[in-house]
Amino acid sequence: MTRSKAQPMAFGPGGPLVGAASVPGDKSISHRALMLAAMAVGRSRILGLSDGGDVLSTVAALQAMGVRIARRGDGWEVDGVGAGGLLQPRGALDMGNSGTSTRLLMGLIASHPVTATFIGDASLARRPMDRVIAPLRRIGADIAAAPGGRLPLTLRGLSPAAPADFRLSVASAQVKSALLLAGLNMPGVTRVIEPVPTRDHSERMLKAFGADIEVAEGTEGTGGERIISLTGEAQLSPRDVHVPGDPSSAAFLIVAALIVPGSEVRIEGVGVNPMRAGLFRLLEAMGADLTFSNRRESGGEPVADLVARHSPLRAVDVPPELVPAMIDEFPAFFIAAAFAKGTSRARGLAELRVKESDRIAAMAEGLGAIGAAVEEEGDGLTLHGSGGALPGGARIASRLDHRIAMSFAVAGLRCSEPVTVDDMTPVSTSFPGFAAALSGLHAS
Repeated sequence: MTRSKAQPMAFGPGGPLVGAASVPGDKSISHRALMLAAMAVGRSRILGLSDGGDVLSTVAALQAMGVRIARRGDGWEVDGVGAGGLLQPRGALDMGNSGTSTRLLMGLIASHPVTATFIGDASLARRPMDRVIAPLRRIGADIAAAPGGRLPLTLRGLSPAAPADFRLSVASAQVKSALLLAGLNMPGVTRVIEPVPTRDHSERMLKAFGADIEVAEGTEGTGGERIISLTGEAQLSPRDVHVPGDPSSAAFLIVAALIVPGSEVRIEGVGVNPMRAGLFRLLEAMGADLTFSNRRESGGEPVADLVARHSPLRAVDVPPELVPAMIDEFPAFFIAAAFAKGTSRARGLAELRVKESDRIAAMAEGLGAIGAAVEEEGDGLTLHGSGGALPGGARIASRLDHRIAMSFAVAGLRCSEPVTVDDMTPVSTSFPGFAAALSGLHAS
């Protein structure tokens, strides 16, 4: 994949952030809406679909396998081909920077008589896929990957494939979702057992599209395990989906409002799924002034309008049970902690080592460069908050990671000297209008 020319950008103090902002549709839900609409028979309409590069990678891959997808007015139309209806793509599927597209599509294709080669950018090519490869091989998929279970990767699906029971060894919504997507075109029942519950977007949306799915919530007597059972050879029905605003994107605007004096920012229609709301709960524990109003459901997901006001934050130790509910939001949390009063600690974050970048190392390096006192310790960070402004004045390596880039853009707003992010182009994968949103709030 050819990279765009780097776009460095400086972010510095510019007064309070005030006004309303919007965020793209939830990226995780957008991927799932497209794939399940593709597996339905008939036309689905999706409103609020994320327009980031990651989701467009999913659109292109499904189109390459015979699914008609088109933008119509303020939404997208998907003419589903039904479970088992994917066609052989003529060329490699370019996933860009999207690990979610890659892992979920691997699951979807694994139970189809299709051979697909997955490629991606330099960042994606460094990320291991073994956690998905191993269980998909159990159902009969033939997978050949580059050393370390990395891209480029060729998957030869099997139909009919053999359903099985899968006990997840790591808490991963992507692995769970890949197995459930594979189960759609397999006879019998696919069971996924989660020792630790992860975000449940797939279960909610499968049910909404008419899949025969049962979820047994864990109890103390069962060790807290959560068991998801899906009956295959599914007959999904098309539906209209309204994707809620992405809480992972909203996190950066919220943290910006909390740390910049005099700020008050309103974001409408943000997804507040309990399994995604870990950062919101943690920020409130730090003393954040967050208001949630007009709670409602959209596309089977809980949604609310959110107002964030500048708040004197205090340090916090991240409870281990909260980690799965905020795994994508840790870069934003680290920025909040760097400006809080006191010492914050977060552990059990090994998953962050294998995201778009090594986010533990990237955040530790960048925070140190802008003058924060930070210690990198194995699977986490210790941050000694400043309780006020930091010096800034550094140039930050984004490492092709959209969340690293947005994190230090936000940090620059509360530094004495501007912070330069070496490349803001990765932000287009999830929040193409991010810089404009910040600028608009300053101009309010």
